Order: sequence, then structure tokens, then C-alpha cells
Amino acid sequence: MSHKRILTWVVMLWAGAAGSHAQATAPETTAVRGRVEVIGVQSTGKTRQEKIPATVVWLTPLPMTAAVGEAALAPTPPANPPANLKLVQKNKSFEPHILVVPAGSVVEFPNRDPFFHNVFSLFEGKKFNLGLYEAGTSQTVRFDRPGISYIFCNIHPEMSAVVITIATPLYAVSNGDGQLSLAGVPYGRYMLHVWSEGMSPENTQPLTREITIGENASSLGVIKVPAANGQSMVHKNMYGREYDEPTPNSSVYEHQR
Repeated sequence: MSHKRILTWVVMLWAGAAGSHAQATAPETTAVRGRVEVIGVQSTGKTRQEKIPATVVWLTPLPMTAAVGEAALAPTPPANPPANLKLVQKNKSFEPHILVVPAGSVVEFPNRDPFFHNVFSLFEGKKFNLGLYEAGTSQTVRFDRPGISYIFCNIHPEMSAVVITIATPLYAVSNGDGQLSLAGVPYGRYMLHVWSEGMSPENTQPLTREITIGENASSLGVIKVPAANGQSMVHKNMYGREYDEPTPNSSVYEHQR
């Protein structure tokens, strides 16, 4: 056998061994699924007696234990947060109503109504007050740490939104049937966090419990959440007082219509 052929054979063996080693040490992953149900309401087949509130779940890794193994846990969030994140003010509402963003993201708040708006959040998560700004203008806010931010307008009490800031790429938002799915979750121990639109602004902490994801444990099971009453989140204005009752001549900030 020629020297060149021997060298080629050795290189191929080395490459195969390296590939096998990398494959053996790579963390195993699985798809994780769950189902949302309203507390006190039983599902009957495909028909539910109560609308399932929009629900967000996310996983944050816990310290490793010998039972879990030595594989790495969840990947870190992206170094560069996504751009063009927006909560649009249109028709006296925020669109979308729920926005999930990585910590460090900048969110734009464009006013696309033909009158003034005010955007504020006084709850845990990110506290800010953008003041009054007119139609066609925009403001931005950096959501620099994990938390739940309830967003309101100090002029229009019917306007509300929620920004959920997380430090993990492992999250899911329930669909209309209450189904949840997270792809590519590495085996390991996690804290499961649950936020649902039936929760009030006064209760800013998400529900939590520990879970272990593995070859035979890839389900979140049934997640029970409070019902959403279909109305805007009850809240006071930015001064901690009730909103003034609207009158025909009180639309000073809507004169542009």
C-alpha cells in the first residue's frame, strides 16, 4: 500500500472517530408538548365550554444533577435580539396584544391612530412612561431584563397589551385549542414558567414548577390556568386613580380625528 493511500486511510479513520465522538457528546433533544385548560372547566372531546386564554410557557435550565447526565442544557439566547419588534397603536388597541421578546430587545410603539396616545407600564418587568405623542410618531423602549410588563394608555382605558421578556429561546404560545409545542428541547432539568391572559396585572409573577425533560419525559401535561373574562385587564391610570368618565367635550387628545 502506498504512503499516500495509508495517509488517506488514517485521515478517514480519524474523521470518522471524531464524528462519532461529537455525535455521542452532543446533547439529546426532544419535542415537548402540553395542553392548556381553564381551571374548573372540563374539556369534552374537541368541544370546550370556555375559551382557552392565550398562554405562554417558557423553560429556564436548572443546575445539573447526576441523574440527568453531563449534556449541556438549553442554548443561550441569541446574542443579537431580533429587530423590528413593534406594538402598534391602531383603532384604540395594541397589536399584537401579547408579545414575547428576548431580554435586551428594543420594541417600537408607533401611533397609527389619528389622535394622541400615551403608553405606560408601572408594573414589574419594565417600568416606563412615554408621555403623550401624536399620530404618525413613534417611541421605543428597551426591555433589558426578564419580566412581565403590562402596557396601557393613560387616555384610553380599553387599551392593553403584555410584553413578556425572557432569557431563554425555549418558549411557546398556545394555539386556539390550547395546544403547546416546543421543538428541540435538550434533556435536562428546567423551571417551567406559565403566564396566561387570565392573570391580573397585580399578580405579575408567572406560575412555576420544576420539570425534567428526557427520553421518557417529554410532556408538560395539562396546564391549568384561570379563565379570562373577555374584558380589558382591569387597571387604574398612571397616577393610581380611576379613569375619568368620557364626555362628548372631553376628547381633547382626539382633536385630530
